[in-house]
Amino acid sequence: MAVRHQLIAREPAAVWRVLSDPARYAVWVVGTARSFPEAGRWPEVGSSLTYTVRLGSKELRGHTVVRRHEPPQWLELEAHSGPLGTARIAFDIRSWGDETLVIVDEHPLRGFAGAAHNLVLDAFLQIRHRGMLGRLAKAVEHDSPASPGSSEAATSAPHGGSTAAGGGTER
Repeated sequence: MAVRHQLIAREPAAVWRVLSDPARYAVWVVGTARSFPEAGRWPEVGSSLTYTVRLGSKELRGHTVVRRHEPPQWLELEAHSGPLGTARIAFDIRSWGDETLVIVDEHPLRGFAGAAHNLVLDAFLQIRHRGMLGRLAKAVEHDSPASPGSSEAATSAPHGGSTAAGGGTER
């Protein structure tokens, strides 16, 4: 099982807005080229989207189904990848002061990936999640400006200006 976390410098509602947009799935999910609604109203339980993955000149399709939807705290998905099987991808979205802590937990569920699950696959998922959560943070932070009282606004004053922390910090 691969578990990873990311602190996002926005409130949980901003994170939820990005996760709730099926067209944005391809923006933050590593390896996905396009995504579009398939059935139901994303991200309600039972709704699904189709995604494409490009491997050279080939384009492969998969689909993802929502299994748990408790906004703005929980979103659990089952990603279907054809012969590779399915994976459970759970997002735990927690308020963290004026920021959001996102914890993703993914593991193979059915099919070949479930049967062949091992430490090497977990290591691959850790690397993939680092990129995915970074992309999610970038999308959320781009879409929602920092509020004036947030810690990001306080630590990103222009050079020479004072900040709440007594000096800027790099992220």
